[in-house]
Order: sequence, then structure tokens, then C-alpha cells
Amino acid sequence: MIVDETCVGFAEQLASKQSTPGGGAAAAYVGALAAALASMVGNFTTGKQRYAEYESDIQRILAEAGRIRERLIALVDEDAQAFAPLAAAYAIPKEDPARADVLEAATKGAIVAPLEMMRQISQAIDVLDELLTCGSRMLMSDVGCGAALAAGALRAAALSVFVNTRALADRSFADAVDAEAETLLAHVGRADAVYVTVMERERGASS
Repeated sequence: MIVDETCVGFAEQLASKQSTPGGGAAAAYVGALAAALASMVGNFTTGKQRYAEYESDIQRILAEAGRIRERLIALVDEDAQAFAPLAAAYAIPKEDPARADVLEAATKGAIVAPLEMMRQISQAIDVLDELLTCGSRMLMSDVGCGAALAAGALRAAALSVFVNTRALADRSFADAVDAEAETLLAHVGRADAVYVTVMERERGASS
């Protein structure tokens, strides 16, 4: 499994001349790192007297961020596994009458993981946004870093969705997926706002 690789091993696989892991798996992993940063901020905030009024919020955030991280890590492999049927479908001779249906089903299958990534990363952005208020002031740069990673991961996952919906013959299905993906992609603006807020605070503090 890809997720059992070291960081070095994953990067080497990503750089190699092989189809998986690819952009989708990378998006899931980067999204997981964003959620991990949210957890780190929460872990450094919990139990601190200064943030006692937010303790219940922090405990909820820790649970949510942990769940999001675990789901995104699982999606690294789920995305890679979905590529095998798609590759096999493209290998079917074009004159084979079954090719179109097999390719359509495989393409729909390849959409599942990146769309789920978008849902999970959007939730990670919500958590990071909340940490602007209740997280430790000492770790705001990590909140901003998490937001920047989440924005990139969300954009990357969206590409994996749209490249597949574009190829579908079932336009009703494709349009429904595209609509959800567009709604989720709007969370990028929220992530960017978190990043800008943190950057302004940090630069203001140093000026």
C-alpha cells in the first residue's frame, strides 16, 4: 500500500514513470497534512488556562481533525486503486462494443475518491478557520500553513474530478458531480482568507 511508504518512498514513487500514485494521491496526502496541522494546534491549545473557554471546542476540533486526517490518508490508496480499472478500460480495443460501457463505469469509479477528498478537505478548512479564534496564538503560523496546504489540495483534487467528468457520456451524472465539486471548490476562498489573516498578523507583529 502506498500509505505504508516512508515520506521519501512516497516522493520517489510519485516522481517515477508510473501512473500511480499521481495527482489525486498527492492531493489526499497534502490534505491530510493540513488536517494534521489543525490537530497539532489543538493539541498545544488543550488544557491551557488562557483558552479554557474554548476547551470543548478544541476537543471537538481534535476529534474532527483526526477523523479527516485518517480518511484522507485512506484516500491516497483508494485513488490509486481506482486507476487500475480505468487503465484496463482504456486498453480495450476501440472496436470492442463493450468498451464504451466499461470505460464509462471505470471513469465514474475514478471520480469517487477525488470528490470525497474535496469533501474532507473542505471540512479541514472549516476546522482551520475555527482555530483562528480558539487556537493558541503561538501557533497561528501553523494554522496559516494548514490553510495554504488545504487550498492547494482542494484545487488539485478538483482537477482529478473535472478531468473525469469531462469524459463521461452520462452528462446528467457529470453535471451533478460538477455542481457539487464547484460548491466544494469555493472553500478555497475561505482557506485563502485564513492564510491572509495569519500572514497579516505575523507581518504586523514583526513590523
